[in-house]
Amino acid sequence: MDNRDLHHSFNSLKSYIESQNFKGWDPYDGLNSKIFQATPLKNWDLARLAWIQAFKRNPVNLRKILLVPKEYNAKGIGLLLTGYCNLARLAKKGDHSFGTVEELIWRINKLADLLIALQSKGYSGACWGYNFDWQARRLFLFPKNTPTVVATTFAASALLEAHEITGNRIYLETALSSAQYVLKDLSRTPKENGFLFSYSPLEGNNTVYNASLLGSRLLSLCYRYDPQPEYAEAALGSVKACIDAQNKDGSWVYGELPVQKWIDSFHTGYNLDGLIAYQNGTGDTQFSDNIEKGFNYYIRNFFEADGMPKYYHNRTYPIDIHCPAQLFVSLHRLDKFSGYNELADKVMRWTVENMQDKKGYFYYQLKKGISSKIPYMRWSNAFMFYAMSFYLLNKSNNG
Repeated sequence: MDNRDLHHSFNSLKSYIESQNFKGWDPYDGLNSKIFQATPLKNWDLARLAWIQAFKRNPVNLRKILLVPKEYNAKGIGLLLTGYCNLARLAKKGDHSFGTVEELIWRINKLADLLIALQSKGYSGACWGYNFDWQARRLFLFPKNTPTVVATTFAASALLEAHEITGNRIYLETALSSAQYVLKDLSRTPKENGFLFSYSPLEGNNTVYNASLLGSRLLSLCYRYDPQPEYAEAALGSVKACIDAQNKDGSWVYGELPVQKWIDSFHTGYNLDGLIAYQNGTGDTQFSDNIEKGFNYYIRNFFEADGMPKYYHNRTYPIDIHCPAQLFVSLHRLDKFSGYNELADKVMRWTVENMQDKKGYFYYQLKKGISSKIPYMRWSNAFMFYAMSFYLLNKSNNG
């Protein structure tokens, strides 16, 4: 798409996000309902699970009438912070389409300080969770602010980016301390080669490959600033286990449980991001063929010729906003933009034309039937802001 349309689309999204003061709803925030919390149902696992799914799957937004407030989400703030850092890089190169250097650094400092304030307390290092209770299957209740490796990796990596832009050592020191959370608070499930990091410090959530590789990614990023051998050693252990789980065609299923045997687009992208971060951070290139094989599978199986993204390797719907958005992130991380500019342009054009509202925000999911067009902050708009910032940065580098 041409620069004028691209800039209009991004500025509309940016204006929407800023008009909300960076707060919003989430697909999984149903248990924040003040009405639900006032009932005995809050103590019943099946009721919690059903309530969350009713909110997540319903194309009609129930949150206003059932009193779910818009709130800050730490992962969402981390995504936005990274996006503003990319805009600051553009501004430092002379492109002030999205703000001056001074304006953007002011915003970066505000978001970074907010992110530090949103930390979960009582753990071995800086870490972050979500602003809602979350029932994940019947067995697992993640109380509000339970830190996860996913939220922590996105938050800590954003603080590293903020340090690069501002030079503020508090951002660096906070981010580096998150390595201790990964090393000391997450459990490790031994495998034939290496181990899997758990999703959180809670018991029984230790079967997801992309979560383990996000742990490797965070340790590898920290290793670049503070080359502690234990960072690289632990990152490698997780990488080895996830490499062993890679299929011969380059794909990964989501996780190890029988109910986790699907192959999807954006979690494949997360896996690749974790592997390339390990390679770039440590200099260990022994898995470069696995990265290339995984990328080739990703690029060949999750995008149609017209730019339409697919959720699964063998079917398209529901088209989640993460499906197109992760492409721009992975192309940047893997330094593949120059070879896939045409695909990136097609996917961006399709996404803006089909998934952006006239008010600026992006939809959650498109389905064959009635789609969910609720403006979620973390899942949809912060992630698309983050993704588009990488696209803009690379368009500038190549143009």
